[in-house]
Amino acid sequence: MQPRFVGRLGLADAVTVSNAALGFVAAVASTVDVELAARMLLLAAIADALDGVVARRRGGTTVGPYLDSLADVASFGVAPALLVAMTVADSWGLGEPRGLVALAGSALFVATAVTRLGLYTAYDSDAAETEGVQTTLAATILAATVLAGFTSPVVLVPLVVLLAALMLAPITYPDLHAQDALVMGVVQAAAILLNGPTGRRLAGPVGEGFAYGLLFLSLAYLLLGPRFYWRRD
Repeated sequence: MQPRFVGRLGLADAVTVSNAALGFVAAVASTVDVELAARMLLLAAIADALDGVVARRRGGTTVGPYLDSLADVASFGVAPALLVAMTVADSWGLGEPRGLVALAGSALFVATAVTRLGLYTAYDSDAAETEGVQTTLAATILAATVLAGFTSPVVLVPLVVLLAALMLAPITYPDLHAQDALVMGVVQAAAILLNGPTGRRLAGPVGEGFAYGLLFLSLAYLLLGPRFYWRRD
């Protein structure tokens, strides 16, 4: 007797499931090393982009969109929120009033991410644009912020609350063009490889520069994408 998934899942689905696994690793890593967690989040974002490429080339499955949203809940909802919560716990403590406010902000991020992903799966999965900030973009911004050295709760808590609000805001974001998504992926990969202990020894300021570059690109799309970034027909 074969497992139920045999013959029903494709290669793109396997990449999607790996995204979910990376989200779990990021969540666990956030309790030990927030920079490692940030790198795992970026690796999950690369996997999230790759599953779409594989699906277009090799074909998708009926279950693909559902797996994608479920994986994104883990990687771009729960994991980044826990990253912020753990950073706050180290600096403020979660039992103090300001820590509880930060915890509430992180919980709000998870709630809005789940809501946005449900709406996306139901209404926008086949469209070239979507309402609200993408969960992948929100997680990438938080990860890049940490890798760029901005780990103070004074920065991360307002940022996670702002991103939570923007995920449900009636603002239309177009999908990235293929070449722009490739550039983003290359910068993400460089930020992952050159910001660990080994990477820093090899690259020095260059590795940190990729983290700043990723943060700049992500924030530029967040702020300017809805108005100045158009789809090509």
